Amino acid sequence: MMDYFSMNEIAAKKPATQTSQWPVPADSVRYVVPEPIVRLLAAHPLTRELYPLAFGHYRRAAGHHMHREHHRDNLLIYCTDGKAFLNVAGVPHTVEAGDLLLLPAGASHRYTADPDNPWTIHWVHYTGPLAEDFGQYMGFDDSTRIRHLGRQPRLLVDFNGLLSVRQTGFRARGLIHASNRLRQLLAAVPINADETSQARQAELDSLHSFMREHLEERLTLNQLAELSGLSPAHFATRYREQTGTSPIQHFLHLKVERACELLDTTSQSFADISRQLGYDDAYYFSRLFKKVMGKSPTDYRHTARH
Repeated sequence: MMDYFSMNEIAAKKPATQTSQWPVPADSVRYVVPEPIVRLLAAHPLTRELYPLAFGHYRRAAGHHMHREHHRDNLLIYCTDGKAFLNVAGVPHTVEAGDLLLLPAGASHRYTADPDNPWTIHWVHYTGPLAEDFGQYMGFDDSTRIRHLGRQPRLLVDFNGLLSVRQTGFRARGLIHASNRLRQLLAAVPINADETSQARQAELDSLHSFMREHLEERLTLNQLAELSGLSPAHFATRYREQTGTSPIQHFLHLKVERACELLDTTSQSFADISRQLGYDDAYYFSRLFKKVMGKSPTDYRHTARH
């Protein structure tokens, strides 16, 4: 095999990728595979099923934006810091740290880095007959454009493995290696997601323990979000995805559950119980109690004891 690509080896021409024209600063990297090499990767038996077209790492990409109506390849983006606003086929999304985003071929989209907190991303444009299968394998579909994986050192290693091909003079062996590093990167995403799911459950258990230990307080969404290291909006969305309810609603249910326990096992007045649970206004808490339980505290105590 030749060590460098030769024009005589090139098959039919393939379309070039559509990378953004964002001016890359010194601490960021954009690597675009030359079109003649793309055509060889499309024909080579070790790469033709899946191969990269461009990849890079943008650090705090202020002013980064893109609008593609006719997206010809697949774009995988891993956000490690900051935020961006995304619209795919008319559906808006917010991308934040820990999110993995797939924009498949054919999906019209636009994205803009948050001007106050621009995202930091690793990204790769790729194509090949296996691209769609890998998208499904990673857990993406028309209703799932973003997967929150959190911080994944293994994923960063795989993205940086693509960048190791830089400064090799477009050697065949280097780019064949990069193509197979890409396959490794995509194949590892479900493993990373499984580990993230376990970590999320542990985080959820820890959060619920914190709620139970602070039933006498009036915790806010901001306080709970701070424990998770997320913005209030992102925290609330993620919590609802995991539990089907809001964090404040769950905290209220824990309070009502505790109130039921005290009504069952003590002779305390509901006013005293309300104060213990952070409500000086017993009438207000009574209304919340009735909304959850379907009956007033008085009726609950009467039913429970008779």
